[in-house]
Amino acid sequence: MNIGPYSFEEYCDLVKGFHGYPAPGVLIGGYMVAAAQRQLPPGTLYDAVCETRSCLPDAIQLLTLCSVGNGWLRVLPFGRYALSLYDKYTGEGWRIFVDPEKLEAWPEIKTWFFKLKPKKEQDTPKLFREIEAAGDSICSLEPIQMQPQFLVRRSTGTIALCPSCKEAYPAADGCLCRACQGEAPYVAAVSQPSLD
Repeated sequence: MNIGPYSFEEYCDLVKGFHGYPAPGVLIGGYMVAAAQRQLPPGTLYDAVCETRSCLPDAIQLLTLCSVGNGWLRVLPFGRYALSLYDKYTGEGWRIFVDPEKLEAWPEIKTWFFKLKPKKEQDTPKLFREIEAAGDSICSLEPIQMQPQFLVRRSTGTIALCPSCKEAYPAADGCLCRACQGEAPYVAAVSQPSLD
């Protein structure tokens, strides 16, 4: 079964080049994205919402024009293996998710999905064969209408210069950039190497 325009093998190679290795989650995600795309009318401009940070966002970015960078993909920290593709203007779309009830026929996928064995004990070749054979049959689709806040185009607005670090930032964040307000994910190093 193809994944969008790719054979399973071609998609595995694509995933390896983008994700680092052909992760089962990105492979299953490819089938999920392709199934949701088939539900949308041809020519629909759509956005995506992903309900997990693990693997699935990469499948969306590989197979659609939606990416975190262009703002057409939002990743929510729900931890559910689900994604939605929806019309940018009307909010009408489709949500697809791995359906636990449909995993009974696929023991290796079930073992991987529920982490029933450590990764090193899983039968990876069998897992890949099951993923290819199962395709999107392990998923369920449902029509959705997105909440209005997901249809609003976000903009950074006015840009200001932070008086503390002297870097540009969105003025809407306050009188200091968010990093200087204490949200930086790092501590400055003692010595700073030159970029020259």
